[in-house]
Amino acid sequence: MINSVILMRVQPGKAKDGLDAVKKFKEVKTAFLVFGRYDIVAFAEVVSLEAMEKLSSKVNAIKEIRSTETLMQG
Repeated sequence: MINSVILMRVQPGKAKDGLDAVKKFKEVKTAFLVFGRYDIVAFAEVVSLEAMEKLSSKVNAIKEIRSTETLMQG
């Protein structure tokens, strides 16, 4: 199992919409809005690096998301 933290920046004024979209992915265990350099932080669990790549692609495809940074453990 690979645990990850996904840090996201969103389009101005679109944080809530981006958060709602990210929460729909089954791999995302929790996600919330934050203040500072990033707008959303999500904690996810996947079974492999390939699954992490797929999740990353899905997150980056969300129209409200401008950029992401993913930290992994496992």
